[in-house]
Amino acid sequence: MSSAEESGESPLGALLRARIARDGPLPVDAFMRLCCTHPAHGYWQRQTTIGADGDFVTAPEISQVFGELLGVWAAVVWRGMGAPAPLRLIELGPGRGTLLCDALRAVLSQPRFLAAASLHLIEASAPLREMQRKTLAHGLRRGTSAPWLERQPAGTASARASSSNHAPAAAVALAWHAAIGEVPQGAAIVIANEYLDALPIRQLVFADGAWHERVVDVDRHGALCFAVGRVTTLGPEADPTAPAAVPGTIAELRPAEEELLADLARRQSPLVALFIDYGPMQPASGDTLQAVYRHAWVDPLSRPGRADLTAHVAFQRLAEKARAAGLSADGPMPQAEFLGRLGAVERAHRLMAANPKEAGAIEAGLQRLMSPTGMGGLCKVLAVRSRDVPPPVPFA
Repeated sequence: MSSAEESGESPLGALLRARIARDGPLPVDAFMRLCCTHPAHGYWQRQTTIGADGDFVTAPEISQVFGELLGVWAAVVWRGMGAPAPLRLIELGPGRGTLLCDALRAVLSQPRFLAAASLHLIEASAPLREMQRKTLAHGLRRGTSAPWLERQPAGTASARASSSNHAPAAAVALAWHAAIGEVPQGAAIVIANEYLDALPIRQLVFADGAWHERVVDVDRHGALCFAVGRVTTLGPEADPTAPAAVPGTIAELRPAEEELLADLARRQSPLVALFIDYGPMQPASGDTLQAVYRHAWVDPLSRPGRADLTAHVAFQRLAEKARAAGLSADGPMPQAEFLGRLGAVERAHRLMAANPKEAGAIEAGLQRLMSPTGMGGLCKVLAVRSRDVPPPVPFA
């Protein structure tokens, strides 16, 4: 993107202002949906979003330990489900495919698991699908040995440390879908890392003694702004323990979560889904809509289609929704506790011993994932499962 294009209004910004002038203000969820998924100018149609050259970095890009532990976790959970075959191994929002690559490399010594599994990637972005295809191609060809990624020079974003030699990998079927409802029925393990926070949310604002839809409008200077829309109600999302609302209080509703949980509940048992994301343990009111552009926080209305829009996940409420949908829920627990219980420190030490030149980078990555004041405390982990499936590790 040229500097001139960056400094001017985004194409989507102009389209949004024209639409608002024609049809009226946009509810926040409609604004988020357009910013993320507009077919021509949506954020997920951009070529570069994740990584040092993009806008943000996710846990799998920070340390290979993250994806490797989730691979071992999936194999253990599969055995706890009774080792069903076939198994649908599903990732929601797979990013660049790094998590799955690291996960698969970690289970090369589990041939029965690999033979049972087929991979299903839920991805709406065409550029990311192509990136995932390239990332995974080397690990999914029969006869290809570890590592699953092509070898990169040490210190690059794609480099992965090696700790052991593995036998050639078996072929694993791979398919992309626009929604989880397209994945064939059957036993399933679902992994969703930083997926829920990108789902569109509704925002309500308390004004004039009532709840109103919060909307995006255009001010007298022609700039996008937040405004108070029609009167509405909190409905079933209301927290009975919350203090009385005062003017300006903002509440966030997440109907897209309910739709996803309903899709999971409709799947045949056994099913286990793991959600890892930013958000508080307990319900809380307030505005959590945020935008990141080039690794810095920006106004959520300032760069439509160019900045990554997210909102924090309310994990306790998510667990309640899962149970209401007919599923069981375990957790939430902080990411640091989750990774620690899975053996993150021990895995990192083995990698450091096998790759002394990479030891500093491996240690720094682990600290970033597990810092209680950083991702380790801000990110939470929740497991959702069929009611006849036992609680998965490390929640059992």
